[in-house]
Amino acid sequence: MADRRVALWRGINVGRAKRVAMADLRTLVEDLGYGEVATLLNSGNLVFTVPRGVPAKAAERIEKAVADRLGVSSRVTVLTAAELEAIVRKNPFGAVANDPSRMLVFVLANPADRAKLRPLARQDWTPEGLALGARVAYIWCPDGMLQSRAAEAVGRLLGDAVTSRNWATMTKLRDLALG
Repeated sequence: MADRRVALWRGINVGRAKRVAMADLRTLVEDLGYGEVATLLNSGNLVFTVPRGVPAKAAERIEKAVADRLGVSSRVTVLTAAELEAIVRKNPFGAVANDPSRMLVFVLANPADRAKLRPLARQDWTPEGLALGARVAYIWCPDGMLQSRAAEAVGRLLGDAVTSRNWATMTKLRDLALG
């Protein structure tokens, strides 16, 4: 059986310079040998399978192919369906985060970057919340994402090594990945 994966993009389809048609993205990923490729929204978020015999390192392969074939440079982070399901299941703010558009999940490209976030996680962000998961930072932004001091701090600290999605998108991706 093939492993299901989810690809998350940093900055694709944001602004005019990084626009990619989802049909082109699906075709590119299929041409790399991945199967059952599906996109979510017009965001570049992909769900796909990794059939046996297809080389590992999907993030690097997809990132390079998008740059080479589509002329767009964008960081790609790949999660397994199991990782995504665990991220959704372990949300520490589920009881208080009553608006999915104000609940953010920052996904780390490199899980080792979690150590860089520990000092931020120890700070008091009230009324916001910041908690760490195995490969993510969960941020509850009751006053909105644009006003979030915690989200700004995480983004400033990790830059292109992190990408964020709101809770509604994360749960939709999980549902798509789990079938």
